[in-house]
Amino acid sequence: MGVVTAVSRSEEYTFTKPVRESITLLAGLGVEGDVHQGVTVKHRSRVAQDPTQPNLRQVHLMHEELFDELRGKGYEIEPGAIGENVTTRGIDLLGLPTGTLLHLGEEAVVEVTGLRNPCVQIDRFSTGMLKEVVGKGPDGELVRRAGIMSVVLVGGVVRPGDEIRVELPAEPHRPLEKV
Repeated sequence: MGVVTAVSRSEEYTFTKPVRESITLLAGLGVEGDVHQGVTVKHRSRVAQDPTQPNLRQVHLMHEELFDELRGKGYEIEPGAIGENVTTRGIDLLGLPTGTLLHLGEEAVVEVTGLRNPCVQIDRFSTGMLKEVVGKGPDGELVRRAGIMSVVLVGGVVRPGDEIRVELPAEPHRPLEKV
């Protein structure tokens, strides 16, 4: 099991999301009061491509272990800083298969849809950070480490300190791809 270490949301299109005491997840919509809440895409680049696309990026989760690593390399970073809604500890988010269910606290359940595709905004936040969260794997494949995206299946309140229970999908497992 893992734990929620912070929760964040923003009503406006800002890269950094303010940390909150709690957030409320709404089934099929995302984080109540967050600019990315909705059935269809809300990220500006995706809206520009096709505003009718389903929103597979309702809730962004980021592992705090990455923050520890980045701080060790001299970057100043705190929860919510690079746009995540839920900061976690103790779960290998990037190693989860597509379709994994994450039970957040007592009620909320999100389904993992894929990897966040980091963009140049990360370098605008802190020069050089993008190369730390996107790189090449041993076989030359692109490796994205800026968290995972999900949709809300069951709503509920999520707070720091809430346990996270992982429910893997039936096999065969599909690796995460960018969404």
